[in-house]
Amino acid sequence: MKIGIGRREFLTALGGAAVSWPQTTRAQPMERKRHIAVLMGGLAQGDAQGQEEVAALEDGLKQAGWITGANIEIDYRWLGAAVDEMPAVAKEVADTHPDLVFSRSTPATATLRDAKLPVVFVLVADPIGSGFIQSFAKPGGNFTGFTNVEPSIGGKWLALLKEAAPAIKRVAILFNPVTAPFAALYLLSAEQAAQQAGVVLKPSPVGSPTDIETAFASLAGEGGIIFINDIFLQGHRDFIIELAARHRLPAIYANQTCVPNGGLMSYAVNYPDIFQRAAHYVDLILKGAKPAELPSQLPTRFELAINLRTAKALGLTFPQILLATADEVIE
Repeated sequence: MKIGIGRREFLTALGGAAVSWPQTTRAQPMERKRHIAVLMGGLAQGDAQGQEEVAALEDGLKQAGWITGANIEIDYRWLGAAVDEMPAVAKEVADTHPDLVFSRSTPATATLRDAKLPVVFVLVADPIGSGFIQSFAKPGGNFTGFTNVEPSIGGKWLALLKEAAPAIKRVAILFNPVTAPFAALYLLSAEQAAQQAGVVLKPSPVGSPTDIETAFASLAGEGGIIFINDIFLQGHRDFIIELAARHRLPAIYANQTCVPNGGLMSYAVNYPDIFQRAAHYVDLILKGAKPAELPSQLPTRFELAINLRTAKALGLTFPQILLATADEVIE
């Protein structure tokens, strides 16, 4: 299901800029083996989602002719949600003088501000507001990459949740103020959608499992939950899915991996696809392109996933039109 989310003229222009770059097939022989560092913010080593993402990155590099151990070495650093420890890891990585750093998440990318190294980021929600780039079309510095959300997505999450559970009157949108300073991007569009749907939106900042439990309890079993893409929440996604089941609350997630694990529904970009697309930028930079010359890209495709087993447990029946448009339905 391909769904454009706002800024159509901008995305059209941006898409034109992106496709103007020549397609890369084979990396030319290099005099030395290239070295890239990968900062996997939000995930611990061994996380199944992370393994899918790095496999997609390496597949994209392989298609461009970069073979791990042959002409390229990849140094993975799995950072989890330990924001306080990220700067030290980033400095350690910078001291190895890699040819490029590939960073996952806003907090991980923020640690590279002073590194003076080429950076390709992924899963950064607000690269302009975070100070990584000057504009999408002309990043203007040593950062470029791929976002995983667009501001109006907040309204879409609210509308889909209301469509799946028409009886809800209150919706809590969970976010961690430290790891998700970009949450305000979604709150405005979610609030507008909530007013149109006759729903009260509750911004719910959380910083601990206790805060998460309090947010669920405050809905008293008669509301819904929006789970944004936040490395803190990702680290507690199984706990949040468990709470949603315990409190019998419908929830929509900005991460596809939540649905196979029992989450009701998700509306999000395909993360491995972003990693594979970003591999093309890594290839271009290793061959001499500057990050400032490579337009940062907004997502143009979002996928809807639905778990009918969870819906049945909550006593919900999805409208047929919603099921027909879903990219994945778990029965």
